[in-house]
Amino acid sequence: MKSLLTLIAALCTAVILTAAQPQSAEAALQQEDRGEAVVELQQKLIKMDYLHSEATGYYGPLTNEAVQNFQRDFNLAADGVAGPATMHKLNEVEAAARTVHGEARGESFEGQVAVAGVIKNRVNSSEFPSAISEVVHQQRQFTAVDDGQYYLQPDASSYQAVKEAWQGWDPSQGALYYYNAATATSEWIFTRPVKFSIGKHTFAD
Repeated sequence: MKSLLTLIAALCTAVILTAAQPQSAEAALQQEDRGEAVVELQQKLIKMDYLHSEATGYYGPLTNEAVQNFQRDFNLAADGVAGPATMHKLNEVEAAARTVHGEARGESFEGQVAVAGVIKNRVNSSEFPSAISEVVHQQRQFTAVDDGQYYLQPDASSYQAVKEAWQGWDPSQGALYYYNAATATSEWIFTRPVKFSIGKHTFAD
C-alpha cells in the first residue's frame, strides 16, 4: 500500500511539474477567444479570486480584466493576454498555494504569509532553485509534499497569502527555513539560527 501511495504521489508530482512549465506561443489566449482552454483559465482565476463569474469558456472583458489584475499582482506585463509567461505564473502560484495550504492551514493568516514568504525567499536565493515548482518539490524540503497534503485543494486564504507575499509582505523577515519544533525529526534543522516563531512554526536563517 505504501509503495502504491508513493507511486501515486510521484505521478501527481510529474503532472503538476509538467503543468508548471512554460507553454508554447500557440497556447496564448486573449479577448474573444472561446473553448475549453478558456474554461480552464477561468477556473484558475476563480480559485485565485480574480474572476467573480462562472467559467463560461468565453474570454470576454471580465476575464481580460481578471488576467490584467493577476499580471499586475505578479509583476507581469498587464496586457490581458494569457500567454506563456502568464500561464506559467498561474501554475507557479498554484504550486505555492498548495504548499501553504498543506503546511500552514489552521495557522493565522500572518503565519500563512510567512510560509509563502519563505518560498519566495528561496526562489530569490542563490542557494535554491529559481522556480517555485522546483523549490517546493526539492527532496525532503516540505512535509506537505512528502506526505501528500500538497495535493489537497488550496483554499482562498492560501492563494491570498501567496499574493501578499509576492507583493512584498514578509512576516518571516527573510527566513529561508521554518519548522514545527514539536514534530520536526531532522536534527540539522535545529542547528539553524532561530529568528522567532509564529504560531506553531519556528522561522530560521
